[in-house]
Amino acid sequence: MKKWFHTLAATCAILAIAPAVQAAEPAPQAAPAPAATVDADPALWVVKDDDTTIYLFGSVHVLKPGLSWFDEAVKDAFDKSDQLMLELVMPEDQAAVAKTMMPLAMDTTGKTLPSRLSADELKAYQAAMTGIGLPANAFDNFEPWFPAMTLSVLPLTKLGYDPEQGAEKQLTAAAKAAGKPIAGFETLEEQLGFFDALPEASQVAFLNAVVRDIDTLGPMLDKMVGQWAKGDPAALAQTMNESMEATPELAKTLLWDRNQRWADTIKARMAQPGTVFVAVGAGHLAGDKSVQQYLKARGLTAKRVKY
Repeated sequence: MKKWFHTLAATCAILAIAPAVQAAEPAPQAAPAPAATVDADPALWVVKDDDTTIYLFGSVHVLKPGLSWFDEAVKDAFDKSDQLMLELVMPEDQAAVAKTMMPLAMDTTGKTLPSRLSADELKAYQAAMTGIGLPANAFDNFEPWFPAMTLSVLPLTKLGYDPEQGAEKQLTAAAKAAGKPIAGFETLEEQLGFFDALPEASQVAFLNAVVRDIDTLGPMLDKMVGQWAKGDPAALAQTMNESMEATPELAKTLLWDRNQRWADTIKARMAQPGTVFVAVGAGHLAGDKSVQQYLKARGLTAKRVKY
């Protein structure tokens, strides 16, 4: 359970917008981005037939400034593409985000968050909340997954991580500047629904895991970003996907089922000519039951782009 965050950071784009809707003070603002100084070469794959090319790029949804990943083969593939396809098209209007998120995040059963936690769990949770500058009772009327998501992100902003530096944000801005259409595999409501549909016990376990490991989130993400920057999907699989073996129901919901659906969508898209740049969380392109494996089962070969 304690490594759920690894997978969230590289599988669910809503991790980058979780702090956008708070019942408390806004998250601290990250420092302005310096000039890129650290070279990063994340993994890139390509699927081709006679008239269609689809690039597969694994992203991390929150990053620190200063990583020069959007260059070389990645930039070349993006520039050649007619369309950008993401997990979801990130909403720009935070009011629209709130309108979708809040009905799912708020508890409608009458149970409060403290009533779901033991005395020790509640004490630890409230300490985590106040530790990042939020009122201890800010999310008492929310379902457990929402404070878990929020507590997964807000500490990272103090460590220099910035959702605005995430790969999707950068790719979206570049696509808009170039006039490229942007599409999503999922909607915001669908992705939020993955968490909302988790059984209460799983949501509480998720929250307790985040609280327990809140002080190690930064080092964990640093390790994962380092593996991503080196283009090492095998290491990413070890860090993220394999850490979920103890929670197969979560792996099925967040990874495997989605990978199969996305492989079906990519397979269907191959029937149309053109070039598409697909960017999804790096966890979806690493390890067993990856998108590439499901594509192979559908008669498509994803080849690693060497650069």
